[in-house]
Amino acid sequence: METVITVAVIITIVIAGMFLIHRLNTQHDERITAFHYSDVPPGVGRRNRKGRPGSRQRR
Repeated sequence: METVITVAVIITIVIAGMFLIHRLNTQHDERITAFHYSDVPPGVGRRNRKGRPGSRQRR
């Protein structure tokens, strides 16, 4: 009888863990779809310069 209860508790814990992992993956997928990583926000990006501001040689 004790063995049956132990097995039932282990199976219940495994099912609860599977449900938790499934919920976390769903939340992660929703978070990824909310952000558009391929779109560049305005004002963000590389500047059109040919070097750093202090990199020019003085004559």
